[in-house]
Amino acid sequence: MGFSFDNPFIAVSAFLLIPAAAFIFSRMKNPFVAAIPLGAPGGVPYKTTQLIGIVKILKFLEITGIFLLFFSAANPIIKTLETVWLNRGADIMFIMDVSPSMAAVDMDGKNRFETGRNLLIEFADKRPSDSIGLVAVGEDAALLLPPTTDRQILKLRLQQLRIGELGDGTALGMGIATAAYHLDKSNAKRRVAVLITDGENNAGAIHPETAAGLLKEMGISFWVIAVGSAGEVFLDYVDPFTNIRQRGIFDSRYDVESLRRLTTIGAGTFIIAPSADTFAAAFYRLDDNEIIIQRSRIVSRLSSYAFPFLISAVILLTTVKFIRRFLLGAIV
Repeated sequence: MGFSFDNPFIAVSAFLLIPAAAFIFSRMKNPFVAAIPLGAPGGVPYKTTQLIGIVKILKFLEITGIFLLFFSAANPIIKTLETVWLNRGADIMFIMDVSPSMAAVDMDGKNRFETGRNLLIEFADKRPSDSIGLVAVGEDAALLLPPTTDRQILKLRLQQLRIGELGDGTALGMGIATAAYHLDKSNAKRRVAVLITDGENNAGAIHPETAAGLLKEMGISFWVIAVGSAGEVFLDYVDPFTNIRQRGIFDSRYDVESLRRLTTIGAGTFIIAPSADTFAAAFYRLDDNEIIIQRSRIVSRLSSYAFPFLISAVILLTTVKFIRRFLLGAIV
């Protein structure tokens, strides 16, 4: 980012000539003004201290307005550098399990859902040219965000997502099929579906193996990240429907082989992530393998800020004129 003027000579004039002229005129007396003493003869002269103060303020505002006019005429501009991608990145659809078991706290003091959400945001920030989409899975599945490069809307939607908002079940097949449907419409050279879950399919009208087969037929790269440790785990979350906090010990168990079989059918990659470190490593592996060679160039953008200074100058000079003409009756 850089700041400059389109007409630097005018800017120099504003910084040097106007203050100098203001100083000179402040030392000069107006030859057409006569000093007339006010007040009763022999009495106490009328004090004009308050009027003199108003005159000084008006002079200051007037000089400031003229300075802003010159500043606007100099056309201040700010130069910014922007990366422009010359080819399209991958379309990646994340299928996030939001069933209550994802509230299990076994990721270095955080629950599985929160850890996955943070890793997803970090992953998206490292790949600005990729379009990232989001599907949530519970007792049903829902498309929360179609593939987009808008990282702000992605982060907002992830922050709004709540554990248990789609019910207590886990409709993995519905989630995979929803992602497949939207990725099938994409014309990106690389299309990826990433399932993040700690459970096994127990809801929905579509079997997950059928949905995984669709991904293979469509040529969509498929990843399954089985997150969470086995055994008794502390669970803590707020039910989005009742606003009641649910806490207790959860017996964490899921069928690893059924999830592994999904990736076999979908010709994908299966990763077990029982800890925060292995969960992060899964995202690093995803980042390393789903690479598209990107071409980009740096473009400079010039933004003019002359108009705000022009408006400010007009307001100041108009205000001074109004005060002199209508409030002081052109005395000063």
